[in-house]
Amino acid sequence: MSSGNAMVAHNIRLLRERRGLSLAELARQAGLAKQTLSRLEQGTGNPTVDTLFAIAAALGVPVTRLVADHGQTVTVQRGDEVVWQCDAGFESRVLGQVYGSGVVRNYLVRLGRVPGRPGCSSEPHPAGTLEHLYVVSGRVRVGPADSPVTLSAGDSARYPGDRPHVYESLGGESVVHVVLTVPYGGGRR
Repeated sequence: MSSGNAMVAHNIRLLRERRGLSLAELARQAGLAKQTLSRLEQGTGNPTVDTLFAIAAALGVPVTRLVADHGQTVTVQRGDEVVWQCDAGFESRVLGQVYGSGVVRNYLVRLGRVPGRPGCSSEPHPAGTLEHLYVVSGRVRVGPADSPVTLSAGDSARYPGDRPHVYESLGGESVVHVVLTVPYGGGRR
């Protein structure tokens, strides 16, 4: 099994299971034979571009979700390791780019303002959702509930928003900027 086939197999199976679809139901919705889909999920099939587009459409995701490596669930960019670009009187810092269609929501979040409540937990957003978080001030613990990371002012992280996740200030008030990207068909949560 090639690493490309293994990645596609993993992504198809993961997305199918997250949607609660049986192998037979996804095959039917994609217009494929169940055996064909089974071979793809086992990494032994060699899908055509048309097959990948049919599966992506049935799952309600861009085809890039099937062929992209999602193995690293948290990407951290430390504030002292980034390059700021100067342009026309301002400085900018790219936090991340997402291609495709869907909904992008921006939030500025203040944590630790209520005594005894330094943060909160969040239920999973629709499948395929990513959260991009930048720490404006303070020190926080954020990310997937089972593997959060500690960040300080100037740090940023990207993590799956379609899993339970947490936001917690680690002392006093913290301010974070969150960009939520929900793929087309992901719903309005």
